[in-house]
Amino acid sequence: MARKQSDYLAGLLADDEPPAPAPQAAASSEAPAVQDGIAPSPPPPAMPPRERLRGTTLLGRESALARVASGEVRQVTQLLLDPARVRIWPGNARSYGHLTEEGCRELIDSIIAEGGQKVPAVVRRVEGDPKYDYEVIAGTRRHWSISWLRAHSYPDMMFVAQVAVLDDEAAFRLADLENRARKDVSDLERARNYAAALKSHYDNHLTRMAERLKLSKGWLSKMLKVASLPDAVIEAFASPADVQLKPAYALAQALDDRTSAPAILAKAWALARDQQTRRAQGLSPWNAAEVVRQLLEAPKAAGSQASDQPWVWTTAHGRPALTVQSANRQGVTIRLHAGSGADNNELADALRHALTHLESEGRGLKR
Repeated sequence: MARKQSDYLAGLLADDEPPAPAPQAAASSEAPAVQDGIAPSPPPPAMPPRERLRGTTLLGRESALARVASGEVRQVTQLLLDPARVRIWPGNARSYGHLTEEGCRELIDSIIAEGGQKVPAVVRRVEGDPKYDYEVIAGTRRHWSISWLRAHSYPDMMFVAQVAVLDDEAAFRLADLENRARKDVSDLERARNYAAALKSHYDNHLTRMAERLKLSKGWLSKMLKVASLPDAVIEAFASPADVQLKPAYALAQALDDRTSAPAILAKAWALARDQQTRRAQGLSPWNAAEVVRQLLEAPKAAGSQASDQPWVWTTAHGRPALTVQSANRQGVTIRLHAGSGADNNELADALRHALTHLESEGRGLKR
């Protein structure tokens, strides 16, 4: 991140200061020597320290300003902005909607203790949007934290930012560099961000993207594979942040097998419902390792447990809403239960789950 303008100019001035004068010889009580009958001229009176410092500073400032005017160096301008007038650039990997007070607590406390935001964000100007003047390229958590503080007893807190002129590809690289050092940016967020950037900025050329980002082509390929995981699988986890690269890559590979995919998807939908039920009952959700284990073992379990027993879909309150009563070559018989409390959207979702379940057991309508 660039230094503050004051530090930057101070360093610039320091570069132009002349070297300190050599130390003068110790004073002698003897008279100056006379050569060829001519006495040497007395030395000029020494300049007072304050005047010498003032002259040096003025010369350095003139030199610094001349370098700025010539374009040799650029001034870094920091702005104090109302965060409500600044939007988040959608090309950033971090999910703004998933930021919370708890997740930003350390940053919030730091801003309060220091009397404001000390590290500026990077923004660029917005054209043609009457609601916003700038958009955040790097500094999403800082924007969220300042917005939260303004809504909670610090209405005068300002968002500190410096303006950069960047095209979308350069903005993506800048945001990616910052996010690599952030542990709270999940593998899934980065993977999906890379997948979007591959199409938007690199015309689906994986090698060129890897070179521009200075990343291993193999590692980037795995990240893009994780980005292909369907939402149904992601919802099986307690949080998208639980989706880590290594196990998620194994899941994505398993889904490439057409015989395994239906069972994995059916298990993912069942786990997603179970996670909702556990939250409603105040129970701890299944952890990521357990979710991955159940998903990867789903094809084997489905093959050994296939039967003609009724399959029942229940609501989050444990009430049966849909039952598969039979499934044979003539068709599938489904019963919708009255009084379950499920609305039409939930029943439609239950029907999709039921059909996927039957297909995973080889009893689907396509057989």
